[in-house]
Amino acid sequence: MDEDTFEGTLVLEQLAEAGELDAFIEAVDADDLDKARSLMKRAKVDAETIATVLAKMADPDGEH
Repeated sequence: MDEDTFEGTLVLEQLAEAGELDAFIEAVDADDLDKARSLMKRAKVDAETIATVLAKMADPDGEH
């Protein structure tokens, strides 16, 4: 996935529809990559997008 075309809002919408948005935000705040991955899988986020989100979370110099 090209990070220039990455649309984080769509991920958040999928998480909200699955009722996992608050838990996901807590996982991001805690830098809990495993929990974030699990929540995105439950929300049926595609694997490529999950990988992009996790890479952004793991990059200490990146913008989120």
